Amino acid sequence: MTILDVKSFAHGEWITPGSDARDIEHAVTGDVFARAGNDQLDVAAMLDYARSIGGRNLRKHTFHDRARMLKALAIHLGEHKQALYDISFASGATLKDHKIDIDGGIGTMFVFASKGRREMPDSQIYLDGDVEQLSRNRTFLGHHVYTPMQGAAIHINAFNFPVWGMLEKLAPTLLAGVPAIVKPATATCYVTELAVKIMLDSGLLPKGALQLVSGGIGNMLDLLTCQDTVGFTGSAQTAFSLRSSPHILKNSIQFVAEQDSLNATILGPDATPESAEFNIFIKEAHREMTAKAGQKCTAIRRIIAPDPHIDAVIDALSERLSHTIVGDPTRNDVHMGALVSSNQKSDVLEKASILSEEAELVFGDMNPFDATDVDLQRGAFLSPLLFHCQRPDTAERVHDTEAFGPVSTIMGYRDVAHAIELANRGQGSLVASVVTRDTEVAREIVMGAGAFHGRLYFNNRDSEKESTGHGSPLPYMVHGGPGRAGGGEELGGVRGVLHYMQRTAIQGSPDILTAVGEQWVPGSKELTGPAHPFTRSFHELQIGESIHTAPREVTLEDIEHFAKFTGDTFYAHMDEQAAKKNPFFPGRVAHGYLLLSFAAGLFVEPNEGPVLANTGLDKLRFMKPIEPGEFIKVRLTVKRKTPRNDEYGEVRWHVSLFNANEELAAEYELLTMNAYRH
Repeated sequence: MTILDVKSFAHGEWITPGSDARDIEHAVTGDVFARAGNDQLDVAAMLDYARSIGGRNLRKHTFHDRARMLKALAIHLGEHKQALYDISFASGATLKDHKIDIDGGIGTMFVFASKGRREMPDSQIYLDGDVEQLSRNRTFLGHHVYTPMQGAAIHINAFNFPVWGMLEKLAPTLLAGVPAIVKPATATCYVTELAVKIMLDSGLLPKGALQLVSGGIGNMLDLLTCQDTVGFTGSAQTAFSLRSSPHILKNSIQFVAEQDSLNATILGPDATPESAEFNIFIKEAHREMTAKAGQKCTAIRRIIAPDPHIDAVIDALSERLSHTIVGDPTRNDVHMGALVSSNQKSDVLEKASILSEEAELVFGDMNPFDATDVDLQRGAFLSPLLFHCQRPDTAERVHDTEAFGPVSTIMGYRDVAHAIELANRGQGSLVASVVTRDTEVAREIVMGAGAFHGRLYFNNRDSEKESTGHGSPLPYMVHGGPGRAGGGEELGGVRGVLHYMQRTAIQGSPDILTAVGEQWVPGSKELTGPAHPFTRSFHELQIGESIHTAPREVTLEDIEHFAKFTGDTFYAHMDEQAAKKNPFFPGRVAHGYLLLSFAAGLFVEPNEGPVLANTGLDKLRFMKPIEPGEFIKVRLTVKRKTPRNDEYGEVRWHVSLFNANEELAAEYELLTMNAYRH
């Protein structure tokens, strides 16, 4: 059989394995079919290539440019995913497992592409929060900003998700403007290599943006600087070894870890064996034991149920497991394939043996798996193993030993407080799930267990059809957890992007902050355009372009007409004596929404033009009431511009409404969609 050489991609070149390469066995047949590794990789040159070429090429683009690149990469990967499915069978996974890995990874890229366009500016600097007033007269202000780290992101990934595990880190990294050096686990690096090759061959990535190490990374971590970042997924033991290296500690190099953990699921006290919630619970537990043969960092390791229902849970889950067909993952009727390797199988059995010291095996067989197909006898197949721990309060190993395979332990609880205590015994996990319809139980668990878990997933009959499952991290939400789970966070939308950027406090004048953030700050220069801003296209408008309107009187007749027309006859607008009793008003005052309507009437240019639609208001505040007979006027300023598609972009306008004494009566941000041409 021809042995597949899994290459590395370093400083712009594909490099074949060296004489020291490690053999990789086929999970299904047990045969050596590939090799990877090259101790002669010039890791210093790789880092220099990433920092000096990749980083420079990425940083010259805006967040929107990078988001478009991510979308194009996701589309390109989608067009070639069949090849990724085909090669992934060697890892022992089924087609359903491949789709979790490959389709899930591509979907993650799409989400970050969308987040980048919708929630980040068409700029190279990301603004964090609002401007802080640091001086009385607003001539000295502060703002927090994020800029890309000027190093490389080193991604060390686990064997179980060779595509998704890579893309979940790569998407936010590239969106941040930081180049990546990807090091997949050797056991499945052949899948990652193909995915990287597909992306590089697309021509969509800037030079130096992505490199690949198939095999070991040598002394790369000892060459990192404060501008580099390490993102790790894998065992707690390996994470500890890497993050505690003197060089990492001495240089305060950012180390983001997502580690294995003793994830739990809790059956709520309201869920009886006859309930829909009980069936949901059994279905979720079964899926998490068998998907990817239990080789998921989010898989359920501890099943926590009310004491009276323990026997019912064991019987129902055992019945479901008994119908699970384990075998050749290429077969359509097979539900669970093999573990990734014989070494992994041995490790799982060793950990299962430890669990058996405190728990009874109630389903499965720890003896060598009796495959029906003789050709599979050498594969890394294993029966699902279900244990029952009758004394979870005095047990220790069921709360600290993870068998990274199709293994889980059932244990009972007395009340909700006891269930929380057991879940927290894992000392930090990526996820805990709760199947309940009792909202008070849900709140109690959040208050008691939230601090120990990166994600709490609730499900019941109301959410079942659209829920995504206990073991599915979503790019919209953070993925990580405290304590044993690594103490880090990945994903989480824009939060995931900011892991690869530095937050800096900027202090200066309004003009300085406007120039830095490309967003107009009150107090900075106002520009006068050649015509009314509503007559100017998106690209013609300049940040800071302003108009000041003529004044308009707000009469008592206006107030009463607005009240009658809208039905808003609140006493502060209609009853002089009652209004005077109110500490906020001197007497009858104008409706806030009347003032907004008058403001629009003052600054709007009514004729057809490039303004296509008003899409909303943000940060509306009323500062000072307007009495009948007072005059108001408005300042309208272009605050920020954000392209949205090929035809129009969003203009964010800063609107200030003043009384006759130049006192600020109201302030808000108006959003409009403006055409690029008119």
